[in-house]
Amino acid sequence: MSTIRRVVTGHDENGSAIVIIDAPAANARVRKAGGLTSTLMWLEDATPADNAGHEDKGARDSGVAPPEGGSVFRVVDFPPESETAGAFSNEDMKAEMGLGPDDDGSPTPRHASMHRTRSVDYAIVMAGEIDMLLDDTEVHVKQGDIIVQRGTNHAWVNRGDKPCRIAFVLVDAKPL
Repeated sequence: MSTIRRVVTGHDENGSAIVIIDAPAANARVRKAGGLTSTLMWLEDATPADNAGHEDKGARDSGVAPPEGGSVFRVVDFPPESETAGAFSNEDMKAEMGLGPDDDGSPTPRHASMHRTRSVDYAIVMAGEIDMLLDDTEVHVKQGDIIVQRGTNHAWVNRGDKPCRIAFVLVDAKPL
């Protein structure tokens, strides 16, 4: 899929609004498990966020979950499952995501991509179509659809023939 332009604003020494970054988002990682590309846009360590300074908080290393009390914004490109089927285990996938082995809530996951995070996730399907698998159900979503996921066990499965791009904002939440 195409690169993502990232425009980040800030303030100059007089407090006037300025653009501090206007460039392609560079912090993209391809996961071996599943072949998806995850591009970190921004990460905050706390709420409320600190808008002072010019640190590029999108240039950091991060697992999939937000920091405790924080939030993370990323865009994920999911390739068709036909390109990655059977190529990874649930344990490998969770390790790459920075999750523990029991972060799916079940001893036998329904799909190798099943996982959960301690967060509320806001997701917008930007391009393509994908299936969201839950413990016993699934929902087909497509471009323009919005998902609010509240700490649920899930997997994203692209059964189509084109990549699917989803923007995610994860906000730390209380454990269930």
